[in-house]
Amino acid sequence: MRLVRSELLKIRTTHTWWIFALIALPLWGITLFFNYISSQFLVDPASVGAPEAAQSEELRVAADPLNIASNLYTNGQFLGVMIVMLLGIIVVTNEFFHQTATTTFLTTPHRTAVVLGKLVAAALLGLLFWIVTAALNLAVTPLILSDLGLGNQLDQGAVWQAIALNGLAYLLWAVFGVGFGVLIRSQIGATVTGILLYLAGYIGAGLFLAQLAQRFGDWINNLQLLVPSLASQLMTTGTDLPGNPPRWAGAVVMVGYAVVAGTIGTLIMRRRDIS
Repeated sequence: MRLVRSELLKIRTTHTWWIFALIALPLWGITLFFNYISSQFLVDPASVGAPEAAQSEELRVAADPLNIASNLYTNGQFLGVMIVMLLGIIVVTNEFFHQTATTTFLTTPHRTAVVLGKLVAAALLGLLFWIVTAALNLAVTPLILSDLGLGNQLDQGAVWQAIALNGLAYLLWAVFGVGFGVLIRSQIGATVTGILLYLAGYIGAGLFLAQLAQRFGDWINNLQLLVPSLASQLMTTGTDLPGNPPRWAGAVVMVGYAVVAGTIGTLIMRRRDIS
């Protein structure tokens, strides 16, 4: 606990965390606006000129009130977990950027304990971001659902499962960020690479797999589990979407990625020369 408190103190005494927090809030609002528009389309496709017969089965399932509610109650995850990942990266790379790593490991020579402290601190920070966004979503989403004529859906267990899995996603991406920060010690290099891999994985891999699925069949969509950003999005659907892996599979894969990242990060930090 002493090491965790020390890591949290390092985070609090820098400007980084609140800069990211200030960035995260408007991004949450922008995402909410687009989710509101997409929800309106799903509820009434004819309002934007889309004939009902042209709707795919996947769109019809997405239009289920449970799925619409789950999407809105987990609003902000796409960019939110990326910010949490970047904070996890900075928890590690700050030590090298400000040249305090040597002092840290001289004070606490057990490197495994130091890395575990960073992992726990980053995970707590990720959960804090989730708590804030979850509170905002719980305040705003019932108003949107009422406007759409769907009811707040808070009596449905699937909605609360999506909210809980969203919290797990925030925690796991923070741990993943720490592991990534160990692999690339340069703060600028790690953050830029992390952003590119996250966005390229989500957009590029998503488009690529969609093209393959059209040619070879829906089973190709199961490969999205290999892409962390797609796997974490899968976790927060209200029900399993046709042609896609189940929600629990996305959670299992993300836990696996976080365990691997944390383990590799710990092993590298134990062996690598710090000076």
